[in-house]
Amino acid sequence: MSSLSRELVFLILQFLDEEKFKETVHKLEQESGFFFNMKYFEDEVHNGNWDDVEKYLSGFTKVDDNRYSMKIFFEIRKQKYLEALDKHDRAKAVEILVKDLKVFSTFNEELFKEITQLLTLENFRENEQLSKYGDTKSARSIMLVELKKLIEANPLFRDKLQFPNLKNSRLRTLINQSLNWQHQLCKNPRPNPDIKTLFVDHTCGQPNGARAPSPANNPLLGSLPKAGVFPPLGAHGPFQPTPAPVPTPLAGWMSNPPTVTHPAVSGGAIGLGSPSIPAAALKHPRTPPTNPSVDYPSGDSDHLSKRTRPIGISDEINLPVNVLPVSFTGHSHSHSQAFSAPEDLPKTVTRTLNQGSSPMSMDFHPVQQTLLLVGTNVGDIGLWEVGSRERLVLRNFKVWDLGACSMPLQAALVKDPGVSVNRVIWSPDGSLFGVAYSRHIVQIYSYHGGDEVRQHLEIDAHVGGVNDIAFSHPNKQLCVITCGDDKTIKVWDATNGAKQYIFEGHEAPVYSVCPHHKENIQFIFSTALDGKIKAWLYDNLGSRVDYEAPGRWCTTMAYSADGTRLFSCGTSKDGESFIVEWNESEGAVKRTYQGFRKRSLGVVQFDTTKNRFLAAGDDFSIKFWDMDNVQLLTSIDADGGLPASPRIRFNKDGCLLAVSTNDNGIKILATSDGIRLLRTFENLSYDASRTSENSKPTISPISAAAAAAATSAGLADRAASMVSIPGMNGDVRSLADVKPRITEESNDKSKVWKLTELSEPNQCRSLRLPENLRATKISRLIFTNSGNAILALASNAIHLLWKWQRTERNSSGKATASVAPQLWQPPSGIMMTNDVTDSNPEEAVPCFALSKNDSYVMSASGGKISLFNMMTFKTMATFMPPPPAATFLAFHPQDNNIIAIGMDDSSIQIYNVRVDEVKSKLKGHSKRITGLAFSHALNVLVSSGADSQLCVWSSDGWEKQKNRFLQIPTGRTPTAQSDTRVQFHQDQIHFLVVHETQLAIFETTKLECVKQWVPRESSAPITHATFSCDSQLVYACFLDATVCVFSAANLKLRCRINPSAYLPAGVSSNVHPLVIAAHPQEPNEFALGLSDGGVHVFEPLESEGKWGVPPPVDNGSTSSMPATPPVGGSGSDQAQR
Repeated sequence: MSSLSRELVFLILQFLDEEKFKETVHKLEQESGFFFNMKYFEDEVHNGNWDDVEKYLSGFTKVDDNRYSMKIFFEIRKQKYLEALDKHDRAKAVEILVKDLKVFSTFNEELFKEITQLLTLENFRENEQLSKYGDTKSARSIMLVELKKLIEANPLFRDKLQFPNLKNSRLRTLINQSLNWQHQLCKNPRPNPDIKTLFVDHTCGQPNGARAPSPANNPLLGSLPKAGVFPPLGAHGPFQPTPAPVPTPLAGWMSNPPTVTHPAVSGGAIGLGSPSIPAAALKHPRTPPTNPSVDYPSGDSDHLSKRTRPIGISDEINLPVNVLPVSFTGHSHSHSQAFSAPEDLPKTVTRTLNQGSSPMSMDFHPVQQTLLLVGTNVGDIGLWEVGSRERLVLRNFKVWDLGACSMPLQAALVKDPGVSVNRVIWSPDGSLFGVAYSRHIVQIYSYHGGDEVRQHLEIDAHVGGVNDIAFSHPNKQLCVITCGDDKTIKVWDATNGAKQYIFEGHEAPVYSVCPHHKENIQFIFSTALDGKIKAWLYDNLGSRVDYEAPGRWCTTMAYSADGTRLFSCGTSKDGESFIVEWNESEGAVKRTYQGFRKRSLGVVQFDTTKNRFLAAGDDFSIKFWDMDNVQLLTSIDADGGLPASPRIRFNKDGCLLAVSTNDNGIKILATSDGIRLLRTFENLSYDASRTSENSKPTISPISAAAAAAATSAGLADRAASMVSIPGMNGDVRSLADVKPRITEESNDKSKVWKLTELSEPNQCRSLRLPENLRATKISRLIFTNSGNAILALASNAIHLLWKWQRTERNSSGKATASVAPQLWQPPSGIMMTNDVTDSNPEEAVPCFALSKNDSYVMSASGGKISLFNMMTFKTMATFMPPPPAATFLAFHPQDNNIIAIGMDDSSIQIYNVRVDEVKSKLKGHSKRITGLAFSHALNVLVSSGADSQLCVWSSDGWEKQKNRFLQIPTGRTPTAQSDTRVQFHQDQIHFLVVHETQLAIFETTKLECVKQWVPRESSAPITHATFSCDSQLVYACFLDATVCVFSAANLKLRCRINPSAYLPAGVSSNVHPLVIAAHPQEPNEFALGLSDGGVHVFEPLESEGKWGVPPPVDNGSTSSMPATPPVGGSGSDQAQR
């Protein structure tokens, strides 16, 4: 068959799948033998449809084709035989033995005899080799892992495991193009041709001389998808990528793979026992057996087609820049991006640190984002608190246990004790850091907050230098990956240092490693000094990729933060440097960035940030590129003093950039957000004269517990963080770093502290947003993550969006109480209105959650859940009709396709939008769910309900870890509909609990209350509360329309805003705030949603700059606070309301 005929079969397969001809699709796959559908094969094996399994295989191979094929058929027939024996169906077992297994006796007669003898046993598990045989389901899963390995290794299946990358409805497109061409050849083309058949060529009838438009939207053929549109949701979406055993970035690169041996497959003869698959492989099979997505890839942009999973609700990280742009600045997306790019880059030198020796490698802490780890050319390790310019730790190189080292290392150190650091890196949670040295050794330290660093592991890892080190989580177990001059890559257990894998195959020293994962498939890229790139799965089957990197010498690889785009940076021996982006689906260079010095003076280091920018140290400067533009964006010299190829490293949020200098120093460059972050530390110098030598600075209980969460060592000196934390409405936003080691302002103890009371409109800045008469009471309220708009959901199921524009008075375009925004609607004039049931929508429980890039909002008001496009207000999908009705929504922090949905029947459903499937249903509450919050640091979901119960669930397996009922203060009876809300502190370890009777801070791992505030019995109930964006304050609103501001560290009241400060005199006394929201970047800005449909934005007076002054901290009270303080806290707390 010609290659074009072969391609036509693929087009027909795509068409059949689009039209849901499921059986026909698989029949054509089998008869043509062009594409082996691994997903279909898995499903048939899991279901035990053995005849269909063998029939499907017969289209690709026969029993005696080769040893791989023989073992595939043997494993299937052996499983079928054992299942018959397990059911005590002896007749069936004998039939399988004679018809199916006898063929193998000619190859191994002894094995056939042993299989036959199983008929004589009452239970075949009495045979030693089969003693570990479990149930049918687990046995099939074990076998399937082995079958997939055999199929991957079988040369007959080569090039048949990947479906070609096709755009949606490719066959329809070709037909449309043909019709268009036929129409252009018409002698008398009509403007609206009536195409009734494809069986004969098209011609127009009556002449009228007009050219017809393209029949692209002919009703017969349907509407063709346009490039860049948002793919439909759920199982009825377009063709999706195959969940292949080898991830797309590898599978595409393996279209013509090198010949590699497969010792684990080919070396194992067919045998009686179960395939030798580790237990972990069963729990986490390479291809998720539960993924029901169809198997044909499609997508109308390169960016979409390279994804390894179908797109449901895309995070901002997964969207190409031209898809669904959302810009609240009045510019088009591309314009505003280009316009604002320089503002998003850290260009301002804000700190200069003196390390004392030349920095070779740097890494910011993943959570405490002002904490910088440095390794130098003389083997020193430094740990800096960048905010306060304080060096917390300095360690000189020292072998911890020389006796345990190899003789070559001992001899080398005696001959030349000089050692350099090649790489330092934090573990994903920041509890460990690793150091790779130029001599054999890797040292792993554990970090316990402040300056507490302990020796954890020392590994004599490689012969020669250890060139790179990384952390990874294969099989959910933390591992250390190293590579070295001995041409190997090794994987070590991060707990005990045991060697787990050794990957051999490079022919030159291995320069770098880049572990990554797609779906649940973990793999490692490696580069060597001969320019070779290889990729490895965590098995012993050899390299899956063999490609050459530009430069063919020192190359490092890195993914964008969202894991969707792969880049490499390399320097050749001649000094020519390259940064390229790889097309993962093809294993080819997608774009090469321009702007390097012709001959770089040294090896160039690079880094990525914000899923948007690339940076490299070159030509005595730092050069920046936009990922989507090969031209150099800008270049800065950081006020001079940089080496030819400076070392660089961004912090996680990209607001800080560390750069090495010529004089053994480090410069910290910052964005405007980074400057604000560092300003937090400006006034935090501790005055030692105020306390005795033995006393410590005041420690925030929240922060201290955070720093000590992984250890029982007690309170640490430092705990700060800057992480994405879920808000009370389920959004995920990035928060500014805080250092609550010392109280945030230095209170003069000689002065008498007084609560700040605001009762007049001129005592603060407040703004009531433009009215909309259709709005009733405001039920939910949130600032967009960009900080330049506010979204509200009213009780009548209508959404309202206010946007601030860039003006002379408001150059940033951020939300502010100083400038009125516009109540925004798209040109179509449509509203975002939720589906409602027949019952009164006022009685429904509204809920919504905003995607991280502000592109989509998921919302419900008692009816179906709706997904809206925030740019067009169009309803993109509705799903989950009640009952039960959704009462709370929260996006998973790592995957916008996964949503936790709290229900009014007290359950929590973990829903995958992409495949339109409920993955898990969590039961533990007795009343409706009123709050959900994810901690990505702890991998947990915290839920709260109207039953006043808190539950902690693992977000890995969704099992319940802990639960506790809220202690209702004596004399307080909550209403029947009393909500309990939860929101994580920025440390991701503590969370705020809001109930009408109290505010409380809980520690998650023990689910213990560490601080509580209770209003007096006579005062109004709390209606809502939230952390400020930096988690330093708690804003709370009350039924009597007052608003209180608390210091989050101790829940002490510092400012009270009375209703008269923001409500006009004539307003009814029944008007009160129902919901409160904090600005995502401005800690002192918040907004209220009122019962009369109004929304107010608040900021302190510019002359004040903050909400009151925190009350003095009782000496020692915070550091020695009991786990559960007395209800209501101190007497002064009670008196304040």
